[in-house]
Amino acid sequence: MQLSPEQCRAARGLLDWTQESLAARAGVSRSTVRDFERHRHALHRGTESLLIRTLQDAGIILLPADEHGPGVRIR
Repeated sequence: MQLSPEQCRAARGLLDWTQESLAARAGVSRSTVRDFERHRHALHRGTESLLIRTLQDAGIILLPADEHGPGVRIR
């Protein structure tokens, strides 16, 4: 599963988390989250895995892209 910047922002919105909150919970820097969400750089595979796992552990379901694009749900 790949995480898109839009999914990351949407997931944070569903959880009512700031960039700082996601970064702290995932063990990455806020600038990593900020720059990813602003399309400034792609994530390293390991960092992407940390973010995905953190979001999923909090109840986020990441939906793969279909004809409408990728999506996000909360359990």
